Formats: sequence, structure tokens, C-alpha cells
Amino acid sequence: MLGQGRHTALALMSLLLLLWHEATPIEVPQDPKIQQDLKQPPTIVKQSVKDYIVDPRDNIIIECEAKGNPVPSFSWRRNGKFFNIGKDPRVTMRKRSGTLEIGFRSGGRPEDYEGEYQCFTSNDFGAALSNKILLRVSKAPLWPKEVLEPVVVTEGSPLVLPCNPPPGLPPPFTFWMNSAMTPIPQDKRVSMGLNGDLYFSNVVAQDAHTDYSCNARFLFTHTIQQKNPFTLKVLTKEPYNDTSYNATDPYGGRKVAESTPTFLSPSGSESSKMVLRDEQLLLECIAAGLPTPTIKWFKKGGDLPGHKVKFENFNKTLKIISVSEEDAGEYVCMANSHLGSIRHSISVQVKAAPYWLDKPTDLVLAPDENGRLVCRANGNPKPTIQWLINGQPIDSSPLNPSRQVLGDTIIFRSVQMGSSAVYQCNASNQHGYLLANAFVSILDMPPRMLGPKNQLIKVIENNRTFLDCPFFGSPLPELRWFKNGQGSGLDGGQYRVYINGTLEIKRARAEDEGTYTCVANSILGKAENQVRLEVKEQTRIVKFPEHQSAIRGSTARFNCKVKSDPSLPVTVTWTKDDKFLYLGWRLRKDDESLTIPNVNEGDEGTYTCTVKSEIDEDSASARLTVLDRPDPPMDLDLSDPAARSVRLTWIPGNDHRSTITEFLVEFEEDRWEPGRWQNLSTYPGDLNSVILQLAPFVNYQFRVIAINSVGQSQPSSPSPRYKTSGAAPDVIPRGLRGWGSKKDNMEITWEPLLDLERNGQNLHYNVWWRRKDVGEEWSNMTTEGSKHIIHNTETYVPYEIKVQARNEFGPGPESNMVIGYSGEDKPTDAPTDLRVSKVDSTKANIHWKSVDPNSVQGEFKEYRLYYCRESSLVPGLMVSKENKTKGFYSTTPQPSSILSDLVPYSKYKMFIVVANSRFEGPPSNSVEFSTKEGVPDAPRFFRINRRSFDTIYLEWDKPLEPNGILTGYQLKYQTVNGSRVGRQQLETFLPNMTDFTLRLPDRSTRYKFLLSALTQVGAGEVYAEESPHFTNEAYIDQVDIATQGWFIGLMCAIALIILILLIVCFIKRSRGGKYPVRDKKDLPLDSVDQKDQDGSFDYQNGSSVPDRNENENRSLESSDEDNKPLQGSQTSLDGNVKESDDSLVDYGEGGDGQFNEDGSFIGQYTVKKDKDETEGNESSEATSPVNAIYSLA
Repeated sequence: MLGQGRHTALALMSLLLLLWHEATPIEVPQDPKIQQDLKQPPTIVKQSVKDYIVDPRDNIIIECEAKGNPVPSFSWRRNGKFFNIGKDPRVTMRKRSGTLEIGFRSGGRPEDYEGEYQCFTSNDFGAALSNKILLRVSKAPLWPKEVLEPVVVTEGSPLVLPCNPPPGLPPPFTFWMNSAMTPIPQDKRVSMGLNGDLYFSNVVAQDAHTDYSCNARFLFTHTIQQKNPFTLKVLTKEPYNDTSYNATDPYGGRKVAESTPTFLSPSGSESSKMVLRDEQLLLECIAAGLPTPTIKWFKKGGDLPGHKVKFENFNKTLKIISVSEEDAGEYVCMANSHLGSIRHSISVQVKAAPYWLDKPTDLVLAPDENGRLVCRANGNPKPTIQWLINGQPIDSSPLNPSRQVLGDTIIFRSVQMGSSAVYQCNASNQHGYLLANAFVSILDMPPRMLGPKNQLIKVIENNRTFLDCPFFGSPLPELRWFKNGQGSGLDGGQYRVYINGTLEIKRARAEDEGTYTCVANSILGKAENQVRLEVKEQTRIVKFPEHQSAIRGSTARFNCKVKSDPSLPVTVTWTKDDKFLYLGWRLRKDDESLTIPNVNEGDEGTYTCTVKSEIDEDSASARLTVLDRPDPPMDLDLSDPAARSVRLTWIPGNDHRSTITEFLVEFEEDRWEPGRWQNLSTYPGDLNSVILQLAPFVNYQFRVIAINSVGQSQPSSPSPRYKTSGAAPDVIPRGLRGWGSKKDNMEITWEPLLDLERNGQNLHYNVWWRRKDVGEEWSNMTTEGSKHIIHNTETYVPYEIKVQARNEFGPGPESNMVIGYSGEDKPTDAPTDLRVSKVDSTKANIHWKSVDPNSVQGEFKEYRLYYCRESSLVPGLMVSKENKTKGFYSTTPQPSSILSDLVPYSKYKMFIVVANSRFEGPPSNSVEFSTKEGVPDAPRFFRINRRSFDTIYLEWDKPLEPNGILTGYQLKYQTVNGSRVGRQQLETFLPNMTDFTLRLPDRSTRYKFLLSALTQVGAGEVYAEESPHFTNEAYIDQVDIATQGWFIGLMCAIALIILILLIVCFIKRSRGGKYPVRDKKDLPLDSVDQKDQDGSFDYQNGSSVPDRNENENRSLESSDEDNKPLQGSQTSLDGNVKESDDSLVDYGEGGDGQFNEDGSFIGQYTVKKDKDETEGNESSEATSPVNAIYSLA
């Protein structure tokens, strides 16, 4: 029943913990103003270590420092009893600290103060405890005096020299040395154990010494104490000679009995070891035997933890750093030799002093809040937990209804002011203890703002932004944010408020600019602060520098175009290879680029452009690689000589960061063209040794040129000369042919061998020839030239010919037999019966009878037709007579072909001849024919003008080639609006009509026009145009300007000036004076084409149709028309131009004196500038109207 009741209580306790609402502990900021006003229990911030060993030569200092408000006081306990510091003159306590100082200048022994110390610190709100500090004085005892007898051992036997150092505090560090203070050499056979003893797996004669001494070094006193030395004597069965020793045979060839492995340490086959968690595990196995055994380690049931295990002392010691529970188990060491092996098992137990799982921390609560302290620790065995309050067991403290202890947890409910205290948790087991202080402070404080007032924050657009508002209060205030003093608080959406008061704007935009107010509220009051946010455009590089390769001496340019917020000044800096770039006099930097002129190797590297503003930055990098022509190859060497080849080897030069793609080998010879270097061959860039194919009878020297993407290197130094022996020619003379330069001869020609093809001296040629198919013998001759002429031949007969080169070393190969012909003569016969058939507008079929092949008297080439366009059938159309030819190859008796590309509606004349390679024969009969009518060409021009708001004026001219009798024109047009087109309309015109006026339904309508001329055959080539886009404003301005008062006044003033000038001119003329008038040039008009009675045009002299309406169709909105001269001449009926007797245009600048359509005068009258144009001896004073007025006056 009692057990059942306990389980029920534990279940109820767990349920209460689940249902109980705990307040979040208050985190007190480290703000100086808060800390100054904050009342808190003491907290120990510094104390001495638990196991405290001191040097007896120094004063003893035991540290204990704490903080709290009010400032805490300190007291000490020694060995569990109150330590009265005031009664001991050697002991003092530092001011505002609990640290003890024990001095021995006036006498006393440090050993008298050994013991267990504990510091107590307290103020009005509680008391804290330090750890129990075990104070011990370091000791360095002397080695006990002893007489050591010599150690005698048989060679090959094991040996242990004991050290047994005195038990110092802390334990000393031991090592073995000889009398010369030299460390005893240690190896696989001889080594020191963990206990300090010196182990010999087997003894050799060389081990016999009289000074094996163990030394102990004490760390605190920095002293070394030496044990009396051992004398080691080694008994050998055979005489021993020092000179016979070597490492591979330490026994010098002497016979020493071998022994199986045995363990010197540890003894037996099993042992055990306990180690504490987080400490260092050292396991040792030292074996004896001859030969010396080797040691191996493994762990039963698993692998050794490779990341933690180290093997030391020649594999005799296994070391694991920072042991954990999983390192427990059975470790086995095995000693091996060729005589056998033994094993020793070491059972390792891992225990643990208490260690924290959940260390209690300080707890600050507001009145009426809930909280808890948790103290969880683990160890092996499991530690016990004890709670204390202000240094006293909690069980003996007064009852507090707001506090409940539940094992390792203390629960606080509805705490009240005055219940602040310091709680201690002690976790202990047989291996140690843990002590932790944690205060519970009950605090009430109105809200406070801890950050700077009215802070200005500048952020980059579209970036995440944080507005800080650090605050504090107890109970913890509720914080809300407002923008521009409006709204119900910012939280949610793109806003997020953190518990520390920071407002996050997930993506700052321009509309997020403004003043943000954070308000902290609690039951004790309110506090607020403001932050001004400005959103700026991001600073970024919009045109990045790019990697580039530059040729040495050229100019490299890196772009770095920046876009930033106009209100943020930016700086642009350049670095090279992460170091500041000094520009100097050569490099140039502007706002958008870095220019490096005259690039050299030192400019190669990575260039980084960094642009910075006060709130952000951007950077971009690019690498510059400097390229150059390669250095010339070096050390040319010739090897492997042969009759017609040699191996050339070289060392490539520096490629200057552009891979060598090929090598060019050149040669120079001193026989035919000395001093001239010629190309021999090219080779891939990855070769540097090649076999050169050479010609006979040449004295060579070579050089090599390297080529990369930049260009060619300088040539290398020449190689030694290499001379090839002579040989008969290898090459057949090229270009062998036989042809007649006259009708009774044949010239046999060929190309002479090149100099490098001669292969020797005394080069000449053997030539053979004979008539083909007549069975005659070969004729031959020898010549040094490249030509031979055979005379008195028949006309155009075939010959078989061949040629051969030879020199002093013998003849070369004969050429293949080639057919040549003697000379040609003029053909004797003419083709007959030339005629045409199937004539249409552009082509005709021609027929003729061929000639006898023998009459050609040469190689038949073609029948050559000569034809000419005599005239056009269009009345009055003049054509140029041009003779044309066309060849036809045919061997049929009655050839025929098609003559194309003729002009329609024209008269042609032709004849035909036969031709061989040199001559033409007599002409055939002449034939005349006419082509039929065709469709006309496109009109010569097609213009579109707009004269008013609602009309378009179209004008065109007849085609250059009508290709028949024109019957009229057709005009197709449709409205266009972007990609949409309207219904097509058709207009036809008589042949004598060359203009058309189209009225527009809408001022903004645009049209597409398709104009073509017509004959009886059909419509000809189309001339397409679109009406230009006209604006209404120009017309409106011109119409409205005539109604303006200032314009009317100006026109009246101009008219008055003209009237005065006319009067002045009349007076001057009546007095007999003259004034110069600029000579008028004839303005010839194009002749008007006369029309036949049927309305068709008669083409006269090939002239074009005049632009009759050229002066009428000028657009009124065109500003260019202001500079046209005033037409002051009249045209007579016969087409001649009459010169005006008196033209006022000569006094105008630009002469625009035209009247607008509404009759208003829009010209401008200015003083004539051409004063130099005078006639005879007439006075120039009257030239200007102004001078005329002065003369009148």
C-alpha cells in the first residue's frame, strides 16, 4: 500500500507539471543604467580550483570573487568550521573581494594552512557558496639513500631496473640518463615503463655500463633529483669484441639462446583498470624474449576508436584521450616473435564523477510569476542531488508556500517581493561532486528604452531590414510598433516583431519609408522610442568587367558601370590580386572603366572593381591575361643523318601564355639562292624533334620559327650546315604541251625544273616527237632550254610528244606521252541557211546548217552568233545599237538553239560564223526578225504629294521600256493601319494621263498604292509606294497664321517698303540712271510630248516626260521651300523662257516670294547681298534698295 501511494503521488506531481503554466524567465540586459539600479543576490564569478596545490616558496592566494547589488560580503570556512581571518596576522582579505592572501615573511609554515576551504558571500538578497577547495602544499622529497649492488645478467636475458621515485606532490616526471647527462637510448628492445622502471626485453653485451641513473623532475620546485646509478654487468659465453657489433646482428655472430615471449609488465594473462570519464587512459604491455617481440593491440567485440587512439613507446603503450563510456571493454595486447606469441587481457572500467546534464541558472521573475530551477547531473555511480538555500539545507529553511521541491527541480508559484535567495545544488558520488549557485531574484521595474533615441536607419531596397528597439522592464512589458504614429500595431504580413523588440521588415520598399515608433507597456508604465527609416536604391555594378586576353603593347579596358541611389555618394576602387591598385601615370580610371594602355607582363592578374556606399557595396572581378609572341626556339641540333633526310631537334622558347600551335622550319642553301630563307615545312606545336625530308645536291642550314595566336617569334639561330649528295632528277618536267604558233609549225614547251629539283649539275632535257597514227619513228633532240619548235608541218595534225630531264648523275623519269597539234588556219566554209522560228517577246529559235569539219582547219570551238537590236517598234523610241555574241557548241549536221534575253517589240539582225581556237570563218547569210509585244517595265517614277488636308496628289512617268504600245495605267490602292489593310480599289487611266488626285475621307488615313503600265499583253512591273504620315498641326499653323494681327501688320509694312522701292527705281530710271539686275539663267523646260489624236504618246528623242507640276506640288509645311527662288520669269507658248525686265527677287535673300493658296504673301524681303555683280561702269550705289533711298535723299 505504501508503494502504491508513492506511485500515485508521483503521477499527480507529473500531471501538475504538465498543467502548470510557467512564465518565461526575465533576461536582464547588461546595460549599465539597468545594472546600476538592479538589486540582485550575489553571484560568484571567480574561485580557485577544487584540488589546489601551491608552491611552498610563494604566498598562498585562495580566490573568491563575487558580484551583486548591494555589494556582497565574504566569509570563509576551514575544514567545515568558521575561519576567523582577523585572529591570524598572516591572513588578509582583499578589499571588495573574498580572496585570501596568506604571507610567510614573518615566519610560519605553509603546511600549517593545508585543509579544505569554502567561501561564503552574501547580501540582503541571499548567500552563495564556492566549491570546497582542498589546499595542499607541493612536496619534493629526497631519494632515500641506498647502496645499489651491481646488477649481473646473462646475455640474452630480460632485465628490469627499478626507479621507485619518491612520492612527490604532484608526482614527479621520471627519465633515465647516464653520467654524461645523456638520455639512455630507447627502442623496441629497451624502454621505460609508465612506472618509471627501465625494461630490457633482452640484454646484449653493449648494455654493460656503470651509470644507469633514474631522474625525477618536480614541476613546482623545478628541481631534478637523481637516484644512485646502477652498474650493469653482462655475462657472455663467448669472447666479446666491440668492433663486431652492428644493429642487424647485436650479438656479433655469437650464439645466444633464443627465448619465447613473456610479459614483464603487466604480469599474468589478465588485469583490470578503472579510469574516469574525460580522463586519459594508458594501457601498457612490455614483453621479454629473444628475438625482441613485437606488440599489437586490439579490442574484443569491436574496433579500436581510431580517431582517439595513439600508440606510443614503440607500440608498447596504448593511449586514449578523453575517455567516454563507450571506451569501456576488454583490450588485448599480443607479443609476437617467430618462436610464438602470448596475450594479456586488460579489462577497462569507465567510471564518472558527476557531470552536468542541466545546470541550474539564475532566475529573474516579476511578482506573481511562476518559474523553476532544474538541477540534473549524471555520473557512474549516479550522483545524489541535494538542495541548499543561502548555504543551508533547504529542508531546514523556513517553509515557503510559493516553493516546492520535487527531486532535482524546485517549482515557484506566484512569487512575491522579498523572496529572493540563492539556491545551491550539490550533485555528488564517490568520485567527486558538483556545486552550482543559482539565484532567484524577484524584480519589479517600469519599462525602459535601452537604445539610442531617434535613430536614422538607411537600408537597401528589397533587402530584409531590422529595426532594433531594446527595452526592459519587470514584469516584461508588451512591445508594439507603429508607423508614422498610425495604425493598430505592425505585426504579420511583411512585418515580424521579435521578443527582444526588433521589428523585421522582410522586404523593404520605397513605401516603407517613414518614422517607426516602438511602445513598451506594462502595469508599471509605458516607454517609447522612434526610428526613422530611409529606403535607398541598391548600389550595383550593371556592366561588369570581363575576362580578357590582351596582346603585349595593346590596350586593355575593364568596364565597371555603376548604378546607385542618387542620395548616396559612392566610391569606386580597383584592386589587383586583392591588393590596392596604384594607378600612376600610365593607368587611367574614370567613372565607368579602368584602362590599361601599353599592356605588359606585369599587368597580368585579377582586377576587382569595388563600389561602396555608406550602407552597401558591390564588386566584380575579371582576369587579364597578357599574351605575346613566343620566344624563338633554342639549341638547334642535327642528328640521324641520311641521304635525303636529317633529324632536327630544338628547345621551344617561352610561349607567353599563348600556346604554340605550330613550328615553321625554314632553310637556306648556298648554291642557287644563297642568303634567301625559304619555307620547308610546318609541324604541330607539341613537337620539338622532326625528321626533315631533303632534296639531293643541296647544302642546307635550318632555322625554326614558333607560331601562336599572337603571331610568329623571331627566327632561331641557324643550325649547322648539312649537305646532301647528288642524284639523277626525280621530277618529270611539268606542263608539257604541243601547239602551233603558225599554220606550218608546232612548238613543244614545258616548265623547267626548279633549282631544288635539279639534283645535280649539267641539267638538260631530252625531247621526243612523232606523227600520230602514221607509224613513223620517234624523232628526238637534247636542249638546255624549255622549248623546241618543229617546222614545215601540215596544218593541224596530231603529234605524240614526251620529255625527260637528266643531269651529270643520270636521266630522270620519262613523262607520259602527250598529244600536241600543229598550227591552225582560218576556216574556209560559212554556215548556211540561217533562219529563225517561234519568235515571242523575249526569245527565238535559230537554225542553220553546219560546215564540213575539215574546213575548220583547227580545233572546232563553237558556232558564234552575232546579233544586234536594230530599232524598237514603238514609234519615236530611240535605242542604242549594241552588237552581242553568243556561242553554240554542236556537231550535228543541222544545229538549232534558243536565243533568249531579247527586248520585246524590237527589230533584230543576226548572222553566224564557225570558229576554231585562233580564227573565225566567213559569215553566213544575215537574218532580220522582230520580237512580239510584251508587258511594260515599271513607271519611271511615282511620287505622292499632299496639298491640303483632304487630298493626295499622285504623279508618275511612262516606263523607259514600254515593250509595246501603251494602252494605259492601272492604280490599285487600299488603306493601311499598322498590320491591317482595307479593301483594295482600282483606277485605270489613259496612256496620256500621268497624275491623279485622291480625296481623303479622313485626314489621318494612309494608303498603299500599286501602279503599273498596260499594253495589250497585260499589266507590267508594279511600282509600290505608301503615302507618308502627315500631321495636321502644320496645316493648322499655316492657316491660322494668316489671321493673326501681327502677321497682317508685317505684310503691310513689307508692301509699303516695296512701294517706296518701286518709286525710287522709277525716279532713277527717269533720270537716266541704271541699277544692276542679277542675270537670270535660262530655265529650260522639258519638251512637252505631243499626243496623237487617239491619246497615245509619241516618244521624241528618247526624252523623259517633264515634271509639269513640280512647282505646284511643294508641300506647304516643308521648311525647305522657304529657300526656293521667286519665279520671276514667264514661259512663252513655244516653250522658251522669257527673262523678266525687272525682278524684285534679286533683292531677296532666298527669294521666297510665293503667295499662299489663300492669296497671302509669305515671302520675306531682305537686302540683296551680291554687291559685286554690276555691269560696266554703272554705279554700285543704286544696287541696294537702301542705297537707292540714300541717293534719293
